[in-house]
Amino acid sequence: MKISVELTLSPLQDDFEPKIIDFIKKLRASGLIVKENPLSTQVYGDYDEVMSILNSEIKEVFEAIDRGLVYMKIVKSDLSDYAADF
Repeated sequence: MKISVELTLSPLQDDFEPKIIDFIKKLRASGLIVKENPLSTQVYGDYDEVMSILNSEIKEVFEAIDRGLVYMKIVKSDLSDYAADF
């Protein structure tokens, strides 16, 4: 089953940018389709693979920060080729 996941990582601390950049770079290196914009990161792929990678990467980033939030939306569909038609 294919899914699309939108993530927003918000470390609640000073000096947060390096943690976000590292998190995104690790997602890019995973082999999944990853797209970024200024507000969130989108990840696309097979449910089991995406969730396995997100589970380990979110755990790793939470271990690296004092406090933080991850907002996540999951859609049961691969929307990686979505383009607005307006």
